[in-house]
Amino acid sequence: MTVQILPTSTEILVVGGGPAGSYTAAALAREGFDVTLLEAANFPRYHIGESLLPSVRPFLAFVDAEESIMNHGFTIKPGAAVKLNQYKREGYTDFIALDPNNGSWNVIRSEFDYLLFRHASKCGANVFDNTRVSEIQFEGEKPVSADWRNASTGIQGRIFFNYLVDASGRSGIMSTKYLKNRRYNKALNNVACWGYWDGTESYMPGTTRQNAIWVEALEDESGWAWFIPLHDGSTSVGIVMDQETSNRKKKASREASGTSGSNLQAHYKKELLKAPGVLRLIGNGTLRNDGTPEAVKSASDFSYSAPSYAGNHFRLAGDSGAFIDPFFSSGVHLAFTGGLSAAITIAASIRGFCSEQDAQRWHTSKIATSYTRFLLVVLGTYKQIRNQSMPVMSDVDEDNFDRAFDLIRPVIQGTADVGKALTEDELQKTMNFCRHLFAPTDPEMHSAVKARLDPALTSPDGPVMTECEVDLLLGDADEEAKVVLKEINARKPIHTMYNPTENFGVEEHFGFKAILERGRLGLVTA
Repeated sequence: MTVQILPTSTEILVVGGGPAGSYTAAALAREGFDVTLLEAANFPRYHIGESLLPSVRPFLAFVDAEESIMNHGFTIKPGAAVKLNQYKREGYTDFIALDPNNGSWNVIRSEFDYLLFRHASKCGANVFDNTRVSEIQFEGEKPVSADWRNASTGIQGRIFFNYLVDASGRSGIMSTKYLKNRRYNKALNNVACWGYWDGTESYMPGTTRQNAIWVEALEDESGWAWFIPLHDGSTSVGIVMDQETSNRKKKASREASGTSGSNLQAHYKKELLKAPGVLRLIGNGTLRNDGTPEAVKSASDFSYSAPSYAGNHFRLAGDSGAFIDPFFSSGVHLAFTGGLSAAITIAASIRGFCSEQDAQRWHTSKIATSYTRFLLVVLGTYKQIRNQSMPVMSDVDEDNFDRAFDLIRPVIQGTADVGKALTEDELQKTMNFCRHLFAPTDPEMHSAVKARLDPALTSPDGPVMTECEVDLLLGDADEEAKVVLKEINARKPIHTMYNPTENFGVEEHFGFKAILERGRLGLVTA
């Protein structure tokens, strides 16, 4: 990368070079705006979050980055196998059944993120890694400049800007240092631990499903495990569970062994025994760096959101604003969503397509809606894993719920009651509805059911049916068809996000829709 001198001023400053920051910088630089991107780490750098949804492809295509990712050699992810009940078969979601180009990837994030970082530079952004932003200065509530320091040279300085995008990850300089508006989700205070294995097996080798990820609920209902094959020959294997449960188990192990110190690796291997499907896939594999502190990594996995993701000439994008449990592999999708929304609303504000206040409201609404969709799916899944009700009323904003689930709220609540206060009962019904997204089905089951039912029932464009309506329609004669129909219907409110560029142009927030046209990026009155 060409050596550059960090400017003293820029039109748009992006803090953080992960997927959210690099995507924002690329999208805005392609529009001809003056963009500077500062990343604290020295790239490439390690990061967890290796499994991607197919929705990342149209995001990447929009900024002309899809080809470089496709050609890099990442492991193709043809689908996902999910086993939420040890007494039932796993379900399989096939990404490529209808379109072989709809597969996603399992990525080594150090390489994936570096490709995006370099792509932002190719698009015209001034990018600098190893450069940490430590302080932000304000005029009233508007951020106007930032202090930075290069870790390798010790050089420091101040850069002035007109717009700021905080994409600084979970450290979230704006959220944690200045706004102090982060709200943690009470039902998802989890902790993850993981390691990398060599010489493992793969899911259904020799078929079109080879290298699909495997996700499995632990036998004691305390959490779940992942199995993600990577292109360097290793496999990422991890466990997520409630932090209180994890601490209790670690304490019991220490007391049983008579030791006072924490043995993360012993805890990790012990909990893997509760995921027999993962153990079968590991087979005779060996844990990298076995017996050393480097073998197993751990991180708190607390989910959080905020009441606002924008303010006077600034936007929050990616984990700096909101983070959700990784069960649904939604991290990079939400990072790209935040990055594109930040770019759209800043471009709209600069170009005078709307007021800065309208642009701020649009961005907050877009992020909150996307987060809430995934939140209810993840909570519904945990409800199934843990076999209990989830206390979520304090974690779900009613306005965000209305926008995220406008397709199903009239069905679940009753048309006459729509607009009345959100209730705990309605949230529980929505989570029950969403949990069918991971039903124990496979493409063969879908084909067989579609062959014997009215095509209108299995069409993804058909009206939404609730669990009760499916049961009433089919009775007890065809359990297989009921499972498939419930899964098809659960996908409807979620798959509105699966073609994100199309979704951005259709979804309305506060009277505006996005313009997704290079050279005219922004907002337009709906």
